[in-house]
Amino acid sequence: MAILDTTLRDGLQIEKEIPSTAAKVEIASLLMDAGLKQLEIGAFVHPKKVPQMADTDALFDQLGPLAEARGVDLYGLVFNRRGAERAVAAGARRVKLVVSVSEGHSQSNADSTVAQATERILDSVAVLTSGGVSFDISTAVSFICPFDGITDADRLVEVLRPFVDAGAEGIGLADTIGNANPSLVARNTRAVQRSYPGHPINLHLHDTFNFGMANVLAALDLGIDRFDATVGGLGGCPFAPGAAGNIGTDDLVHLLHREGVETGVDGELLSRVREPLIAAVAHSLTSSLSEIPAPPAAFTPEAVAIASQGGRA
Repeated sequence: MAILDTTLRDGLQIEKEIPSTAAKVEIASLLMDAGLKQLEIGAFVHPKKVPQMADTDALFDQLGPLAEARGVDLYGLVFNRRGAERAVAAGARRVKLVVSVSEGHSQSNADSTVAQATERILDSVAVLTSGGVSFDISTAVSFICPFDGITDADRLVEVLRPFVDAGAEGIGLADTIGNANPSLVARNTRAVQRSYPGHPINLHLHDTFNFGMANVLAALDLGIDRFDATVGGLGGCPFAPGAAGNIGTDDLVHLLHREGVETGVDGELLSRVREPLIAAVAHSLTSSLSEIPAPPAAFTPEAVAIASQGGRA
């Protein structure tokens, strides 16, 4: 099971308080201490558009040696050629390219049509590959869009195609506004699985209507074993009206352990991230576990696996 913690990117991108680089480094170090092996730490975007991400280059520089020593993969978001050039210069080894599936969200998020955004983003691929940077492709509003409604599965597959053809290693499907339900998640995810067998798929789920964990269970039943999450349920897309925070990394780890799925993450150590994170954003967190010290010890993966005769492990 792979959990990509995106607290430092998606979790902070809409925060009014902009944490210092030092605070971000502390949070990242604690996430590594807890056993997380994949962290999305920023976005290579214009600082005037998303000022919370202005120190992404510095974060890669400061966290790179620590991540390498601990076997942790650091990710950043790239939207265009300039972002790709910055990623290479910053020493990033893995990035995510992001494109909207719907025209409405593409106009809001990228000020362009999906075709224009695709052309612009693909222009970054040569820069990344020549710089030794691997990339995944993530699609915003993969299931439902605040502007255009429910996302057609065939359209999702076709929006992904040029990026898969260009060499994307993984595919990310985002429920950007947290409005998808399990059957919709299953329908569109199955379509991508059938169309691109062999490509790992991860789900990026938000939790606007408390469907997030139900959608995780639906994905597990499809064999999905990669999820994005943020500590405390922080986050949300600033260009998607009504979007709430992500599913909580703490909640996700707890659910997976209850289902007998090993994550490699220590729930008690993960709970230690909350205090510096709350101090950094100057408000409380919203995940279900954010108000308790740590998950009960009786709910370790081993104990649950025995009780459920193996669970999903």
